[in-house]
Amino acid sequence: LLHRGLTGRTDVHRHRDHDLGRCFGERLDRFLLSSFLVFGGVDAAIHAAAGPELAAACAALAPCPTGEVRLTPGFRLPAEYIIHTAGPIWRDGKHGEPALLAACYRNALLLCEEKGIETVDFPSLSTGVFRYPVSLAATVAEKAIADHLRAHALPRRVRMVCHREETAAIYRQTYNLWYAEEKKDRL
Repeated sequence: LLHRGLTGRTDVHRHRDHDLGRCFGERLDRFLLSSFLVFGGVDAAIHAAAGPELAAACAALAPCPTGEVRLTPGFRLPAEYIIHTAGPIWRDGKHGEPALLAACYRNALLLCEEKGIETVDFPSLSTGVFRYPVSLAATVAEKAIADHLRAHALPRRVRMVCHREETAAIYRQTYNLWYAEEKKDRL
């Protein structure tokens, strides 16, 4: 089946500003993805929650080209590690943005497999200050995640953690339209 192996392995969640540290990295076996550089929004919240050690760790791993990933400790977050990536800046969709965004997710998921990471939380990459349209980003993200989960055992669970309910609704709608095999599988 096209969607074999996805049910129960994906979820979309909305976090509230005041519980970001709990939402990302709820357990020690949970890992999260953050942009490599701090531009505000979720990235700033992750860096603030993790503490100043995170900025120093990122500086030591720089540069991180678009689509690649880096791994740092979670520092003050309850997550053991943070997976960082540099998402693409949206121009017009004709400059390789979809392929670069997909590479962010694919490379993060491959790193999860390599490191034995069982659970990962993703924000909606590039849809803030980088202005990637959320509906297009959701399609790229959900496809990259679904393709990986169909072919790999790890991570066992992937969760999209969105800042706004509108963003979470678009990710749910995208998943339900393309990947929910049956009504009971819808998010």
